[in-house]
Amino acid sequence: MRFPLLAIFTAGSLIAASPPAAARWEKQARNVTIVRDDWGIAHVFGKSDADAVFGAMFAQAEDDFNRIETNYLISLGRTAEAEGESKVMQDLRQKLFTDPAKLKKLYAQSPPWLQTLMTAWADGLNFFLAKHPAVKPRRITHFEPWMALSFTEGSIGGDIEKVDLRQLEAFYGKEPVSRWEELPDLGKPEEPRGSNGIAIAPSNTKNHRALLLINPHTSFFFRSELQMVSQEGLNAYGASTWGQFFLYQGFNDKLGWMHTTSGVDATDEYLETVENQDGRWMYRLGRELRPVSVSEIAVLYKSGDRLAQKKFTVFRTQHGPVVRQQDGKWVSFRIMQQPVKALEQAYLRTKARNYQSYKKTLKLFANSSNNTVFASAQGDIAYFHGNYIPRRDPGFDWAKPVDGSNPATEYKGLLKVDEAPNLRNPRSGWLYNSNNWPWSAAGPSSLKREDYPAYVETGRFESARGFHALQVLSDRHDFTLETLLAAAFDSYLPWFEKTVPALLKAWDQEPPGSLAKTAIAEQIALLRGWDYRWAANSIPTSLAVFWGEEMEHRVDIPARAADVSIEEYVATKADPEQLLQALAAASDKIKNDFGSWKTPWGEINRFQRLTDDIVHPFNDAAPSIPVPFTSSKWGSLASFGARAYPGTKKWYGSSGNSFVAVVEFGDKIRALAVTAGGESGDLKSKHFNDEAERYATGNLREVYFYRSQLAGHTEREYHPGN
Repeated sequence: MRFPLLAIFTAGSLIAASPPAAARWEKQARNVTIVRDDWGIAHVFGKSDADAVFGAMFAQAEDDFNRIETNYLISLGRTAEAEGESKVMQDLRQKLFTDPAKLKKLYAQSPPWLQTLMTAWADGLNFFLAKHPAVKPRRITHFEPWMALSFTEGSIGGDIEKVDLRQLEAFYGKEPVSRWEELPDLGKPEEPRGSNGIAIAPSNTKNHRALLLINPHTSFFFRSELQMVSQEGLNAYGASTWGQFFLYQGFNDKLGWMHTTSGVDATDEYLETVENQDGRWMYRLGRELRPVSVSEIAVLYKSGDRLAQKKFTVFRTQHGPVVRQQDGKWVSFRIMQQPVKALEQAYLRTKARNYQSYKKTLKLFANSSNNTVFASAQGDIAYFHGNYIPRRDPGFDWAKPVDGSNPATEYKGLLKVDEAPNLRNPRSGWLYNSNNWPWSAAGPSSLKREDYPAYVETGRFESARGFHALQVLSDRHDFTLETLLAAAFDSYLPWFEKTVPALLKAWDQEPPGSLAKTAIAEQIALLRGWDYRWAANSIPTSLAVFWGEEMEHRVDIPARAADVSIEEYVATKADPEQLLQALAAASDKIKNDFGSWKTPWGEINRFQRLTDDIVHPFNDAAPSIPVPFTSSKWGSLASFGARAYPGTKKWYGSSGNSFVAVVEFGDKIRALAVTAGGESGDLKSKHFNDEAERYATGNLREVYFYRSQLAGHTEREYHPGN
């Protein structure tokens, strides 16, 4: 079925505002002041929290409305309406978990204070559209308060994205299931996603004040940097995911929080035993047969200048929607679905005043995918593990699909806050997380794995970043804001410290005069003298990274079979001939792409921002700047996930360090920060790319946290819409 594209609107999506709504927006705008500093960052001041939310959304939309709309097209399962049929399965996956009718009911049942904030959220966005008729939304021309409940996960890649789209299409689409089941897993090892968080106790700092590193690793331009202040106790600064009205990672005047991607097992798959009785699907639970819930989902998609739709008959059990098939059984997928509590928790923590009040927000049990590194002006530092952890029977391997027909696989409530791997004020005087397990979070003062159920943490190996963090944090008691920043950009690459010696040993054991030995003799000499540190002018960094990439391709599958990390496999199990061949291949690759294998790393590894496209078009002929730090998979704490793109030889970063801040807590806040590229998505704005050099060199700027600091650093002060 096809519909005229411009005729499809959700209820209440008329572009023109009704007179009462317009009057309400204008009145609220007068209660809000936006101060843009000399980096274009919005400091939003409101009488009430709702005023601050209204102003924050208006300011976000000024900076990059496209990214706000894109996030809500994704979260509402409407991306195909803007981008076409290729996004239909992505939208179906989202709609399996997100139902507007249910969200509207949840909005009506929300606490009044939260309803007020959601209304202010929608009003701020709608006021922006009313004041900027030249901005043409792709699909969402009007925002409704309940929509805020569709996107409460501020991290990159929520739980829903764990559902494999190929397998979903195989089950609900026209492809036979066997086509997908027979495909081997030959994918390249993924760029590590996540973040770094470090907290230093007063006992380990020169000024005897707690310090916090906030270092999310995400896609570039994934969040807006801003400040929200109200006369109701809100005063938070940090990074807000486009379209959300809470500061996802940041600090207020008393404490700070840094989220890292957690290895907690917060989702589960169930193998469902189903049978068809007289045309009705049933699934087994113990001795019972229960009816499978059957419904229809329609997904609209852009087809030329019209909208078409595809309808899917979908199935659910009490565990969740069915998303694939395995060994003749249906597989249902179970995740946390508590959008009201998730939004409450995300907002309330920004107003917490101390360790106790922050910990109280965890009792909502609605943070399913993040660990938290915490520091406060009172001198507390803490680590909180992901705090939505279902209590499960430890006799099952929850890393794999479990038998949905066995009642013993049902959840038995949730782990209490103090039952999770949380840590406060360790004797070491520091703690960290880099998306690794929590068992090394505070060095010798760390928690012990054997004290917790296996399902609280799925990580199997210590990461190279983890080893690096332990090195820069241990046995040091004189940290300052500047030296913590230096630690965050420490250039050491521990992955190569473990693996390059195996390469050197293989070369040393080759017979003198052999072709394999002489062909790479000069490269080996450079690597033998290398200090395992990245630098823009470093040729060994180029050789090592290309060699490491080559080894990943060669040993990924055998490393998985041996159940060891790639790093461990290369260091202890790789064939010597393979190690040497990989270096020769890496040298040839650099020579072919750049003219000589003696190419410094900074000539390869580049930052470029030419457009505000979500998928950026990189171009070797256009301006770019060198970036000395590498991918975090080699152990660099500062992360730059770069690669060559179609039509390019140079490697361009698209993920990694995105927002970086270091904060010192005390009587007053002092903070330094940088955002990848710049705050604005407008190519004509001087703030589109004005932070690029600072970003690439780790030269963070002063944060203007107090109104007095904005004196002499204010570009514009205005009411929304003025």
